[in-house]
Formats: sequence, structure tokens, C-alpha cells
Amino acid sequence: MNDIRRTILWVIFGFSMVLLWDQWQIYNGHKATFFQGQPVKTEAAAPAIAKTASDASVPGSAVVAPAALPGAASVSPDAAAPASPSERFTVSSDVLKLRFDTQGGTLVGSEFLKYGDTADHAKNFVLLDDSKDRVYLAQSGVVSGAVPGAFPTHKTPMTASGPRELKDGEDSLQIRFESADVGGIKLVKTYTVKRGSYAVAVSHALTNTTGAPIAPQLYVQLVRDGNKPAGESSFYSTFTGPAVYTEAKKYQKVEFAAIKKKSADYEKQSTTGYVAMVQHYFASAWILPEGMQRTISLDAVEMGAGLADCCYRAAMVAPLEAIAPGATRTLETTFFVGPQEEKMLEALAPGLELVKDYGWLTILAKPLYFLLDYIHSVLKNWGWSIVGLVLLLKIAFYWLNAKAYSSMAKMKAVNPKITEMRERLKDNPQQMQQEMMRIYREEKVNPMGGCFPIMIQIPVFIALYWVLLSSVEMRNAPWMGWIHDLSAPDPYFILPIIMTLTTLLQTALNPAPPDPMQAKMMWFMPLAFSVMFFFFPSGLVVYWITNNILSIAQQWLINTRMGVPPQFNLPSFK
Repeated sequence: MNDIRRTILWVIFGFSMVLLWDQWQIYNGHKATFFQGQPVKTEAAAPAIAKTASDASVPGSAVVAPAALPGAASVSPDAAAPASPSERFTVSSDVLKLRFDTQGGTLVGSEFLKYGDTADHAKNFVLLDDSKDRVYLAQSGVVSGAVPGAFPTHKTPMTASGPRELKDGEDSLQIRFESADVGGIKLVKTYTVKRGSYAVAVSHALTNTTGAPIAPQLYVQLVRDGNKPAGESSFYSTFTGPAVYTEAKKYQKVEFAAIKKKSADYEKQSTTGYVAMVQHYFASAWILPEGMQRTISLDAVEMGAGLADCCYRAAMVAPLEAIAPGATRTLETTFFVGPQEEKMLEALAPGLELVKDYGWLTILAKPLYFLLDYIHSVLKNWGWSIVGLVLLLKIAFYWLNAKAYSSMAKMKAVNPKITEMRERLKDNPQQMQQEMMRIYREEKVNPMGGCFPIMIQIPVFIALYWVLLSSVEMRNAPWMGWIHDLSAPDPYFILPIIMTLTTLLQTALNPAPPDPMQAKMMWFMPLAFSVMFFFFPSGLVVYWITNNILSIAQQWLINTRMGVPPQFNLPSFK
């Protein structure tokens, strides 16, 4: 039975290695080796379907047939000069710098004033960008769902007006973009930037300048290249790509590779939700009003000269009711561009907090995050908050751990008998098993007693791992001494070395396996596992060290109380 317990632990370790290998494959752009999920049907790109003006304008219709969206290419400093001149300028608030282009009133750049760059903390972190190295844009415009026609799009020249900086004492500023009459529609696009907010209200006012009703459709879209963000680690994988949220199917992540192969599976018709572009710590999203019919599309688009060869577009197209001659119809939308701060995202739109992705353990991770956030509100330091959270979890699981360590202590006490018996009956396996069961029965030892209490806790600590890995609050957050950024690896490798030593100490305190080969492997495993932590964020290493130290202390205490003196079982490598 002692061997059975170790076999179970080996199975857990092996399964963990399989999961790590799968993530490594995905991170490097390959298909998952073992857990590829269910295949989805490949759908050919459907051509735009013409509808009558009355059909296209009904907001509650079950199916919306959008007109074909215009090309995604924007003017780039490195691209050929556009047919019409455009101006680029920056608008600043207390938390954001937004860069606009008068061609289409497009957002072509964003900087976060409270978040430093990954490589150079003296620089602001840039998310939206339109340069020779990156393409990441937020665009919107008007198309026709009834008859072919050119309406104002993100390529239409516009005139801009409004202040360029949020001044002291002001709560908001407005930037107004106005197009000429294009196809009988004049578009006025107004961005409202608020103090302390990463959510920008975007108003689209459409005026019908013709003598007949017009039923246009409004589109909003995000366009991004398929490259991983700069500075991402090769030792752990985080998702980069588009996401769709609807009330029916909830949060749906879509890989760039699936979009390029036209095999992406997501809900395409809805009256709720948003489209987003997600990466580690940051996201952008277009949000339409609840109850408004919209068609959602994800596709690959070719860019202009000087830009990325292929980019990916996440778009929503919403039909508007017919606009009478001379009338104006306004649609209010919201554009979010900022960090994945969970409480802020929850307040903006239903399901927006899910861009901070905890994976399949969300049900455990969310309460752990809120507990961590509460501890931080008291301690005012994220590093010590991690230590405090692990301490609280250890207290909560004290009795489970006590049972596990008590079982290990009993196993340690009977280990000499088991070792002697195995040596004496090594040529008679059947009798050896019977004798082993007799010893366990007489000594009242349950070989599985140390395994199940630990297995119950594994999901909680995996969830905590994802909380620490995905929380933007760890970026640039100092702990003490030489640790100035809990999201970055320890520059001097001091924490990983401490973690390795505590892991080896914990291994030495456990009962030594009777089989010499197993004993050697039980020492090799923590060494191999510890190598990865030399490249993990410091916050994760702090969490693991704290867990190790508290486990060693509890194991030492329980062994002493049970009259089994703590003893270091060092391996023999002869």
C-alpha cells in the first residue's frame, strides 16, 4: 500500500508534466499534443447578403446580415501616403495618453501613465500602436446593409476639434470628429475621456442629408497583429488573442490560428456582450448597448504596404432603424483600453472581468483574488499580502494537513519494519504483500492517509497560482530589498534558490521509500521542478516559499507531538 501511495503521487506528477508540455506546445504555436479539445467545423467565409432596407433596419430581428466591412488598414508612418491628408495628435488624461488619427477618427495609440513598460519601467506601457513593429487599432464607421454605397468609415477624412489635455479641476474632456457628407450620411464621432477612467464613451451621431430614409449599420472593430507581446516568458503561457462575450455562451477565447484557418467557434449573433483583444495583464474591448442586435465576426485581414502581412479583426456590426430625411440618430458605445483590474472591469459591463482569465478554476480563483485584495488593503504591500494569504490558507487547511502529516509520521515510524520485511521476503512478493498489510493493520496505519488530504488542496493552490500570474497589480509592485517587481523574475535568483532548498528540506523530512531507485527519484523531482522557478515571477516564488516553510513547520510540530523525532532522510547515490 505504501507503494500504491507513491504510485498515485507519480501519476499526479506525470499528469502535471503532460499539462506543462501541452502548454509549451501551444505557446510555441503548435497544436496541443494531448488535450486538443473537440474539433470544430470549418466554415468558409460567407459573402455579404443583401437585404431590403426594412429587414436590415429592424433592431430585434433574429438574424442580422451585415454589409461587408471595409479594409482594416490605417495610415502608418511607414506606409505609402494616403490619398487624403490626415493629422495625428495626442489627448492626455490623468491615466491615459490616447493617439488619434483624423482619418476616420481612429484610435491608433494608447499609453498607460500608471504602468511602466516591461523592459524599461521609465517608459509608459503602450497597448494600441500603429508603427513599423506593431499594429493594434480601434476603428468604427458606417456601412450599408441594403444597397451598395459608400458611407463614412474609418478611412474617411474628418475634422477634429476639442481640448487635447484634461486640466486640473476638470472631470472629462470631449474630442469631436466630423465627416463630410458621404453617401447621404454625415457622421459625428465624439470621444469622452473621463478622469481616472480607462473607459472612453464614444458617441456616433448619423445625420441623413438625403430626401429619402436610409437604414445604415454601425460597425466597431479591433485590429491587431498576431505577434505575442514583447517580454513574455517562455516558461509559462498566457493567452493572447480575441475574445467574445455573449449572455448565451459567456466568455469565448479564440486562437489566432483558428481564425486564420476559418475554424473559429464562437457565437455570431447576439443582443448582448462585447468583442475584445486580450493579452497578459491588459485588454481592449468595444461594448455596445445591451439589447441591441449585433453580428459578431472574427477574421484575418491583409494590411497595407509597410504594415504586418496579416492582422486579425474582431468586429461587431449593429443595424440602426431607418433614419428619416434630415434626421439624426445617435448610438452610444463604450471603448475600454486598460489594465485587467477586476473590480473596475466588473463595474463597466457584464462579463468584462472575464478578460482576466483564471482558466477552469475561476470558481476558486475569484474568491482568492478578493481575499488577497482585502489583505492588501490592510498591509499595503502585495508581497506581504501573498505571504498573509498563504498563511490564512494554511490555517484553513490545518486539520487536513495535520491528518496528512500524522499519517506520514506513522509511516515513518513503521518504515524500519517495512524495510526489514521487504529485504527478508524479497523473493516471495505475495507473502511480502500479506505481511505488509498485517503490519499496517497492527500499527493502525493508513498508507493513503497522507495522500488524499493533500490532493484535496491541490486545486486551491493551482487557482492561487493563476491569481498571482494574471493579476496586473503585481506589475512593478515592490516587496522588499532587491525585489522591485513581483511580476518579474528575481534578478539575483535568491528566491528560487531559497525555494529549492526548502523543497529539498521538505523532501528530506518525508519517509524514505524502501526502494533505492524510488528514493533517488524523490530527490530528483524537486530539483527538476525548481529549475522552472528561476524564470517565474517573483510573486509566484514568494507564494511557493511561504507554502514550503509553513508545511515544514507544521510537519515538524506534528512529528514531535507524535513522538517521532524529525529526521532527515538523505539519499544514497552510490
